[in-house]
Amino acid sequence: MDPAVVLVLCLSSLLLLFLWRQSSGRGKLPPGPTPLPIIGNILQLDIKNRKKTFSNYSKVYGPVFTVYFGMKPIVVLHGYEAVKEALIDHGEEFSGRAILPVNERNNKGHGIISSNGNRWKEIRRFALMTLRNFGMGKRSIEERVQEEAHCLVEELRKTKASSCDPTFILGCAPCNVICSIIFQNRFDYKDEIFLTLMERFNKNFQIQSSPWIQEKNNSQSEFTVENLLSTVTDLFVAGTETTSTTLRYGLLLLLKHPEVTAKVQAEIDRVIGRHRSPCMQDRSHMPYMDAVVHEIQRYIDLVPNSLPHAVTHDIKFRNYLIPKGTAILPSLTSVLHDGKEFPNPEKFDPGHFLDESGNFKKSNFFMPFSAGKRICVGEGLARMELFLFLTSILQNFNLKSSIDPKKLNATSISGVFLSLPPLYKICFIPV
Repeated sequence: MDPAVVLVLCLSSLLLLFLWRQSSGRGKLPPGPTPLPIIGNILQLDIKNRKKTFSNYSKVYGPVFTVYFGMKPIVVLHGYEAVKEALIDHGEEFSGRAILPVNERNNKGHGIISSNGNRWKEIRRFALMTLRNFGMGKRSIEERVQEEAHCLVEELRKTKASSCDPTFILGCAPCNVICSIIFQNRFDYKDEIFLTLMERFNKNFQIQSSPWIQEKNNSQSEFTVENLLSTVTDLFVAGTETTSTTLRYGLLLLLKHPEVTAKVQAEIDRVIGRHRSPCMQDRSHMPYMDAVVHEIQRYIDLVPNSLPHAVTHDIKFRNYLIPKGTAILPSLTSVLHDGKEFPNPEKFDPGHFLDESGNFKKSNFFMPFSAGKRICVGEGLARMELFLFLTSILQNFNLKSSIDPKKLNATSISGVFLSLPPLYKICFIPV
């Protein structure tokens, strides 16, 4: 038989098999755009602007729809109601973690981010308990963040008001806080060990702690060296990159909006003054600063689609039957940029979190750390760092750009999981 005929027959058979599988299974899943054989909907997705693509799909198929990455279905949750119903109201059923090829290769299902089932529950519980024992949520952690804020300010003074890229310095501060928690020690920003750590925190860490070694002979225990190394790595990656990126993006927005910066500094002068360090008690007396920090997180939409979840067993959800293991993609963008909750959502406006009297206004739509069972373990620490670091910087420096602030580009660069700010330079002018 002619090779070309054989090839056509094989491709036709694959196509028929694919269409049969879709017709037999798609009736159980939410509707969505028709996928192509083998490649699914990949060619129909604007990878650089998935927000727009998902928004368009939601208008056609509703707030819960299915797209195919290759031959793998992914159910997308679009809008506050769908995200809340799945991640909070049905938190247990949607608490699984979909397999991420990169994490699966590096972590092999270990740690907090990539694990599932009993392993994830035990490791997460242990991590939260350990972080609390090390001072999370207590005054001792606040003191460490205050100490690091002071060191950050001193490091920024060394720039001598010259134009600089703040990426490295802003990365050091949150990384050092994690170091102070895990290693009970911070490092000088020029320390060779610290620099090596900054470069290699995605690799294994040598951990020695007796509670973990009590468990080494327990074959049923999840406290293995692999799990613990991956957990520490997760804490460094999540606790450093996300906070440093938010700080970097936040300073860019404050640079671009000097009128906002001026209001913040006026509030700092009124509440704190220039002669003492900011503390978390100040936040309740600083509604505008609190609103600015929230608006930075809302506006930059750091993790647009969260990390993919998975359903832990077959579940009936909004009259659809979603099979166990199906990947779930919660669109946090659709919540953080909801036009009804946040008028003009594409505009940076701290007023989104202020009432008519200028008091801070909470919003259930504020989900930068995701929601439900898989909400970020370090949410409390991240909130503390963002408030204290930004307040300390604005207490001690005026921000200046080498170009007209109106010409600054604040449009995010879409990474694989994070929305990154464009590169920029800034001058820290001592007050």
